[in-house]
Amino acid sequence: MTDTLHWIGEPVTDRGVTERRFNLIRETGVVPGILWLPAGARYPCPLVLLGHGGSGHKRAARQLGLGRWFAGDWHIAAVAIDGPFHGDRQALDRTAVIGADAVTDGMVDDWNATLDALTELHLIDSSRVAYLGLSMGTRFGLPYVAAANRRLRCAVLGKYGLLQSPVVSAPVDAAARVARDAPRVDVPVLFHVQWDDELFPRAGQLELFDLLGSQDKQLIACPGTHRTSPAAAMRIWCDFIIEHLEPAGMTMARRVSDQLED
Repeated sequence: MTDTLHWIGEPVTDRGVTERRFNLIRETGVVPGILWLPAGARYPCPLVLLGHGGSGHKRAARQLGLGRWFAGDWHIAAVAIDGPFHGDRQALDRTAVIGADAVTDGMVDDWNATLDALTELHLIDSSRVAYLGLSMGTRFGLPYVAAANRRLRCAVLGKYGLLQSPVVSAPVDAAARVARDAPRVDVPVLFHVQWDDELFPRAGQLELFDLLGSQDKQLIACPGTHRTSPAAAMRIWCDFIIEHLEPAGMTMARRVSDQLED
């Protein structure tokens, strides 16, 4: 069966950004997603893949804010898909039954298939693609970045590590998997650590950063708990991506608006 992308409903354009919902129909199931496109842009354009956090979904506040900012301010498309058992996917958490590695492999394949489908529509410049995802967005995103590597220009990861609090469900512990995949990452990486993270202790995050194989890796650390995302840090994430996606000779990125929600 060939993967088929179906648009859902009509496109909605607001303040220079066109939002389109879609389902990517695959043999393994349906991948629900949202694409934000710069209205009236010349295609193909660069793309940011947005991985959401645990208990989030493809149109959570951060995904929505980032997608609109990239598309509206920088003419860079953005796409988010629901992670396993989140959003419009099956609500029941079957990770313990299926196995964490199999769930991760499925999500890696879904990101690859999403990028392939958008590229085939001639909307996306497949030579200028980045990944941004923290927490669960790193739990699934780091293995994807390791597998995709040179399909990407760069990645923003973090808020995840090789240690986890007892309050985090044991079946979703992917420490062994990300430790195995981290040395295979060779694109530029910006890694974000929350210094007082109560879910993924700082020591485990720093250990994961050390394992990343990229020769160009940077770390930023901010005070606060896991759910804290200072506006200043988000500006750094976005500047990092713009720097790597814009063609040589473009001016430095303007700072992302403080209106982006945590």
